[in-house]
Amino acid sequence: MAEILPDTIRRLYTDPGEYIDSDHPAVQEFAETTVRADASAREKASRLYKAVRDGIRYNPYVSMRLAETFRASSVLAAGQGYCVGKASLYAAACRVHGIPARVGFADVKNHLTTEKLRASMGTDIFTWHGFTEVYVDDAWRKATPTFNATLCAKVGVAPLDFDGHTDALLHPFDGEGRAYMQYVNDRGTYHDVPAKFLMREMARDYANMQGEDLSGRDMEREAAER
Repeated sequence: MAEILPDTIRRLYTDPGEYIDSDHPAVQEFAETTVRADASAREKASRLYKAVRDGIRYNPYVSMRLAETFRASSVLAAGQGYCVGKASLYAAACRVHGIPARVGFADVKNHLTTEKLRASMGTDIFTWHGFTEVYVDDAWRKATPTFNATLCAKVGVAPLDFDGHTDALLHPFDGEGRAYMQYVNDRGTYHDVPAKFLMREMARDYANMQGEDLSGRDMEREAAER
């Protein structure tokens, strides 16, 4: 169903945020060199999605105590990030091209997480999993640029594609028909990443990980060793 955004609402989702910092020079360069300025909004959304999905490696072992973990420009500079940071970068890149974008959150059950990650987390529920919503063709479209293609190959699932029009949430099944990701709770959408709140939530939900030395941990290596 078409949803025409009032100008004030459109500005909320196209102006820079503290964490969706689309005014950062590096973010602007990334967005502008990834897709032509004269491309359609649908093509821009699709190409930027793939650039973030595969250009930024998924790493769940980032520090949830640091605000930079959630900031688009910092994720771009690091070349890696977890779901919220990658969603933030994708939203920022879309805003550079004038595409309204926001971050959404949900709790998901990850059936194919590695044993090492599950042990560290103490659960297979990922609370406040981040994704992106982009406003294309007069409607909000959901897209999840979390898992890069090389990681997907190691866990036995095809990378999630986004055509700029059809919602692209995480696959419910892997390539062999096994349960993969299941959404269990919708947390809503935000014009910017609520980083300080998320830092407190992560400290409560994943207390097991707070005292661990996560340096050197690598999701792809762990997946290949399963």
